[in-house]
Amino acid sequence: MQNVSALSNMHNLNTETVPLSAAYPDPSIIALESSFKALCLMNAGVERLALGTRWGEGPVWFGDQRCLIWSDIPNNRLLRYDEEAETISLFRYPSNKANGNTRDRAGRLVSCEHETRRVTRTEYDGRVTIIIDQFNGRPLNSPNDVIVKSDGSIWFTDPPFGIASDYEGRQTTPTLPAALYRVDGQTGETRIMADDILGPNGLCFSPDESKLYVVESRGVPNRTIRAIDVSDSGTLHNSRILVDAGPGTPDGIRCDIHGNIWAGWGMGRPELDGVMIFNPEGTAIGRIALPERCANLCFGGRAMNRLFMACGHGLYSLYLNTRGIA
Repeated sequence: MQNVSALSNMHNLNTETVPLSAAYPDPSIIALESSFKALCLMNAGVERLALGTRWGEGPVWFGDQRCLIWSDIPNNRLLRYDEEAETISLFRYPSNKANGNTRDRAGRLVSCEHETRRVTRTEYDGRVTIIIDQFNGRPLNSPNDVIVKSDGSIWFTDPPFGIASDYEGRQTTPTLPAALYRVDGQTGETRIMADDILGPNGLCFSPDESKLYVVESRGVPNRTIRAIDVSDSGTLHNSRILVDAGPGTPDGIRCDIHGNIWAGWGMGRPELDGVMIFNPEGTAIGRIALPERCANLCFGGRAMNRLFMACGHGLYSLYLNTRGIA
């Protein structure tokens, strides 16, 4: 996937692994409820794996290759962290200013691209297939984040954030409302699942897929994380606010095997920067303090017990006593 001519863009990346604290337990791992302590390890701390992105986003774990792929949107590239070698390389340039990434049920990379306003799939031979770039004859806004359900359906959010300027895409006027979409993995049939979420952003399913969680980035008066029930037929109902973020800014989210929600957080106030963790009832149980806002995150590592956190300028990780959903 590498374009040799783009390797010069790698010079600004500091790839040395740096512990943020020499102390155990790490003071940046904060329990807000006693239940959070069981998810943490006494002698594991936050590590910075890379520094030098302009806006890191969309981490996705490839267990069969023991690597992480994540986006650097303004620099128009996808980066790769190799866990065994502890090295970082260029995975794709240009990336069409890709944002969110995931894998489909066949293990292929699925990406949201701001610049081309589409969702794509990278085939085994490296070819890029367009999954969707328009709806009802009109171009999408700027697909933001994406997940794949166990039935192979592709769910993504499409706010206008990436077309608001030329920094993370190409500035233009949206022609579709911000919405949550579902693409059938077999037929390609596309449906709007919700168009009443204000600024739909990060999303994930609960472990049993009975609930869909969606970040509402333009919620009034505060940003929220919404919980929506998913029926056996795949329809959505009973949308409600699970988390009122108050002054916080949730972004990308993922669930662990216990149903806890791990949310990228921050911006505006340094004491909010990092990751917030909520139990399935929406109660804040823990926090991971980082030196910058966390935009998105995912679980990885050989046991799926390593949390990777993509931030504006850096990539961080933390080993945990829980696992992400495989």
